Amino acid sequence: MTLLLTAILLIALSLACGAVWRSRRQAATFKALLKLSPNGLLLLDRQQRIVWHNPAAARLLGQPRQHLPGHLPLAHWLPSLRSLPAPMERIELVLAAEDGPRQQDLTRLSDINGQTVILLHPETDLQSSTEAMERFKRSQYFAQIGTWDWHIGTDQLYWSEAIYGMFGYKPGEITPSYSLFCNSVHPDDREHVLEGELRCIETGENHDEEYRVIWPDGSVHWVRETGNVVKNEQGEPVRMMGIVRDITNEKRSANELRKLAHRDPLTGLPNRLMLEQQLGAAIPRARTQDQRLALVFIDLNRFKSINDQYGHATGDSVLMEVAKRLRSAVRNSDMVARLGGDEFVVLFEGLPRSNAVEAEAQRISEQLFTALTPPMLLQEGEFHIGASLGVAVFPDHAVTMDKLIHAADLAMYAAKRSGNNQYRLGDDLHTQAQLLQSTKH
Repeated sequence: MTLLLTAILLIALSLACGAVWRSRRQAATFKALLKLSPNGLLLLDRQQRIVWHNPAAARLLGQPRQHLPGHLPLAHWLPSLRSLPAPMERIELVLAAEDGPRQQDLTRLSDINGQTVILLHPETDLQSSTEAMERFKRSQYFAQIGTWDWHIGTDQLYWSEAIYGMFGYKPGEITPSYSLFCNSVHPDDREHVLEGELRCIETGENHDEEYRVIWPDGSVHWVRETGNVVKNEQGEPVRMMGIVRDITNEKRSANELRKLAHRDPLTGLPNRLMLEQQLGAAIPRARTQDQRLALVFIDLNRFKSINDQYGHATGDSVLMEVAKRLRSAVRNSDMVARLGGDEFVVLFEGLPRSNAVEAEAQRISEQLFTALTPPMLLQEGEFHIGASLGVAVFPDHAVTMDKLIHAADLAMYAAKRSGNNQYRLGDDLHTQAQLLQSTKH
């Protein structure tokens, strides 16, 4: 290895300085040694593009004619290489070969005059141990990462063993093909996956897509696929090679976090954050479409006495029943949210400007009262609750989100002061503020 490192240093210096080699015979002898070496040697520029290589490097990277066409980055040949290792560090990579994936070890040697020196270890070092190859296959399986190789324009597709499970099959159960792959991709994702592959073939850009696959049992799973093209000596793309990783659990965790951030954990309804996001988008939409929207604040009456007398478990059952009734009483396009405690909000969009505001508010309130008034027959018994509604309409009562929320809130307090199952409009904030103050003294 010491002799080999010395040789690498000499060739790097010769490429950088040019004047080091005084003897043509000496240079020819050294180049012959590099040509016969079973180790792959590469020099990379600052963009990690290959500026020189020996024949063994081309062979190890899948080019039997011992020449790597073009001035391409190393990641083009090794898509699984995310970043270069530290100097003198050896790493294991996956190389998709025609006869199946194999492990390709790579060591970064010390940089020479701004150029990166890479050593590719010959496959004889890696395949001499059956145990090592079995460990490699198992690591792919447990890491849920597999390698693929597609001959462009044909149905010929190679999968490593780990990929079968990502598509719902056992290794060897089916013969991988490009048509099978396309049919497995979710119909809603198929177009952008194929567009990404075409863009990679036409431009040489890395292919990196997240998409869903449908298993034979009908279940839906997520994968992330990365890869690039392999070109022939004429510079024509002939194959695509890369890796695919199962990201179903990652997507599921992300969805759970998103749900926790935007949903009430008891009822599953949107929380205040999600309501404000929806309302913030609904107001400009209503303005553009010359429509109204109504924001209804709902406070439950007699809920506190039920909660105190029967306990929090019964109170939770009442809240879940209220959420269910409100959701059933409105359109799919309307939003029902829970702010906390016994306060709910309903956002009605797409209301016509032709109806009188008072008539629209009365219709909405009667619709909600009809849903909430019937007795609740729960496991704990029969319960009756009432509600106080505050209705604020855009643009009649307010034209901004904050003012609309304030108007609906004040109107709800005014309704609560007036008795059970009452509603009030947010058309006079001064009057509503006076009523609110009177309820506090």
